[in-house]
Amino acid sequence: MKIAPQIRIYAVFFLFAIALGGMLSRLPDLQRHLDVGERDLGLTMIGMAIGSLIALTVSAPLIGRLGAKWTAIITVFGTAAVYALVPWLPTAPAVFGALFVAGFLAGALEINVNIETDKLEAQLGRRIMNRAHGMWSLGFFVTALAGAGIRQLGISMEMHMLLLLVVVLVAGLVFFSGMVTTPDRADAHKGEHPKFALPTWGLLPLCLIGIAAFLVEGAGVDWSTIYMRDVFSAEPFVGGLGLTVFTFVMAITRLYIDPFVDRYGPRQVALLLLCVATVGVLAVGFAPDQVVAIVGFGLMGMGCSAVYPLAVSAAAQRTDRPAAVNVAAIGQVTFVVFFLAPPLLGTVAEYTGIRNSYLICLPVIALAFLALPALAKRRPKEEGALPEPLTPNG
Repeated sequence: MKIAPQIRIYAVFFLFAIALGGMLSRLPDLQRHLDVGERDLGLTMIGMAIGSLIALTVSAPLIGRLGAKWTAIITVFGTAAVYALVPWLPTAPAVFGALFVAGFLAGALEINVNIETDKLEAQLGRRIMNRAHGMWSLGFFVTALAGAGIRQLGISMEMHMLLLLVVVLVAGLVFFSGMVTTPDRADAHKGEHPKFALPTWGLLPLCLIGIAAFLVEGAGVDWSTIYMRDVFSAEPFVGGLGLTVFTFVMAITRLYIDPFVDRYGPRQVALLLLCVATVGVLAVGFAPDQVVAIVGFGLMGMGCSAVYPLAVSAAAQRTDRPAAVNVAAIGQVTFVVFFLAPPLLGTVAEYTGIRNSYLICLPVIALAFLALPALAKRRPKEEGALPEPLTPNG
């Protein structure tokens, strides 16, 4: 079967997201299964953050040896299998251990897909980074919508995650079998990969921008269902709408925003999106009813949608170190925040109320505004890049 290389990359993002999103949509059920509070649930989920941190620090050389295909197979299939195991584990420490493994695999996946996407952009002569991340968001939307309905029907978490594993395995065999590693950019750094990928001073502003985006994303993805349950006593389907709307708006924005980035430049687009994220966080934090809260989650999804992909593109195109090292370094800081959000927000929620757990995103967003000069101001066309046409093949 002839499948365009970017479609295969889109499949990596999508299939990983539906497995992770499926588990996150069942957090209220996992919480009841483990019989723990928000704080302890968050601390259990920190296993993903620790695993990701280690993978993003040390796995870049290994990914280079395995290649895009085998890295995709191991990381996507592996994470789906771990998430299918989680509902069967009897204690929080056991779940912590499983999520540590899943986090390690997710960190390696993060390096692999972002590097391949950046190299494909150079090969195709047009932007696909936001669209690729849009497939991640689309996967979350699909699994959030399905998860809300599945929970309403009373289907167990065990059966839900097993079905997702089967879907990932079948679809993955189709899309990953013909995957090949894309050649490096012509101007790529030719030096050896260091054993450890650590941020440099020049990379820190991009890390800060990514941190803000991922903290907002983590707040929307991890706690929206519990927020709707605790604040408004919402039924399972309505409670899942916050996550559904968040992921849908994020996906649509990512899928269609690349032409706007080409026209107005990364810095202006990121500035607008961070403003939208601020409004969304305030709406959720002070929502008087379910409708305002759901609208707020939608604004949060739009606001954090393309900010991280823009930071990743900027990191991958730096020539001070190999692209995989810079992407691993920014991912090390920002991707871990996505998994650190559960314990951080859970602790705030348990001691001060879940509304306040959203408002703590605001100071971090303010710091991201200050870091925006790290993104390019000029239009990509003026910098020598080719404009991106919208095509059915992405």
